[in-house]
Amino acid sequence: MADWTISSILGWSETYFLSKSIDSPRLAAEILLSFTLGIKRIDLYLQHDRPLNKDELKSYKKLIKRRVNREPVAYIIGKKGFYNSEFSIPPNVLIPRPDTETIVESALIFMASANHEEAVPKNVLELGTGSGAIIISLADMYPEHTYFATDLSDDAIKAIKINSDQILENIKINILKTSWFDAVKAHPFFDIIISNPPYIKTLDIQALDKEIKDYEPVLALDGGKDGLESLNKIILNVSDYLVSGGTLLLEMGCDQKQDIINLVNQCPDLECPEFKKDLAGHWRVAIIKKRLSRS
Repeated sequence: MADWTISSILGWSETYFLSKSIDSPRLAAEILLSFTLGIKRIDLYLQHDRPLNKDELKSYKKLIKRRVNREPVAYIIGKKGFYNSEFSIPPNVLIPRPDTETIVESALIFMASANHEEAVPKNVLELGTGSGAIIISLADMYPEHTYFATDLSDDAIKAIKINSDQILENIKINILKTSWFDAVKAHPFFDIIISNPPYIKTLDIQALDKEIKDYEPVLALDGGKDGLESLNKIILNVSDYLVSGGTLLLEMGCDQKQDIINLVNQCPDLECPEFKKDLAGHWRVAIIKKRLSRS
């Protein structure tokens, strides 16, 4: 039998993944093979006729089996690209999605306009930080601000530290292990608060793709019976932590727009929310400002 070359193994893998209904079969094959060989994806094509040795084939076959079992590629290779950086993604830490880049873009627009108003550092808090993809992306763009991150998961806390050390230069993320605001001082301090909280209904989790329900942390997905448990805690308490005119940015479920409006209407200190759509055209981010004080 002829040797398996990069080109032939990629073709076989794509066909095999297609037969198993694996999403983005060619991309998955490229990522797993380049990871196995320790080369860039572009090099797969520059070295298309390179044969694989037995050890490389054996290692690659193991990764193929894991992906066919629906283990996410990010967990298999331990990393995921997000915004301008590549993040370490260990098991039990939520994988950042392209949809979540919408909240980063929304926050950057606000931070840019705020910088023109005042030349002083801003205090930015992220609640439920996970891998740190959101807050580290912001800190990478605006290193002059002061950043705080919270999460309840030990795995997430470790991931935040690893990613901030690898991606940021001379920028410190102040990390608190806590549930939402529990360990945050209750006084107006933050100019921006950001969160991608759990917002999926408990009963809906089992209907999610196997990649999600069997591998990703339930703690980061389960929004309670109505999907609003975490959103409720954040919105109803955020005024105690935002400065006058400060902004809360929340990732949300595409069907939760009216629910968020209803929650905000219970808070006299908050203005009517604005909403942003993701690239797929779904409502994805709520932008909620605290009213300016009259004093």
